Amino acid sequence: MWVVRRIGIAVAGLALCAASAAVKADVVVVVATSSPVKTLARNQVADIFLGKTSRFPGGGQATPIDQTEDSPTRDEFYTTFTGKSASQLKAHWSKIIFTGRGQPPQAVSSSAEVKKRVAENPDTIGYIDAREVDGSVRALPIEAQ
Repeated sequence: MWVVRRIGIAVAGLALCAASAAVKADVVVVVATSSPVKTLARNQVADIFLGKTSRFPGGGQATPIDQTEDSPTRDEFYTTFTGKSASQLKAHWSKIIFTGRGQPPQAVSSSAEVKKRVAENPDTIGYIDAREVDGSVRALPIEAQ
């Protein structure tokens, strides 16, 4: 009887692990199809979204489009590209705003809205789940640092 119980617990644990892995989004950085930007390094993406620069490496204006704080895609993006958790990100922007050095990126409510904004303006950059990339935006290859 105890063997059956242990096997049942092991199976339940594996199912939970598989479910949590399926929830994790494969986040990609996107630009307009007409954007001159062809690739960026991970730290360049982080600098744009953390307000450390407002320009792409070629000198063009870079306007980041963020997702709202309740978005799992947002959490995955900031963890992957900046190494910051949601609370660390909030502390970062509180400090920047308090010192008058900047404002966080404009946040929109969905990946569809990110795609719409990015597609309309070649100066914008955003992030979405890789499964949502279509002909309206281009996923940006990220260079190794």
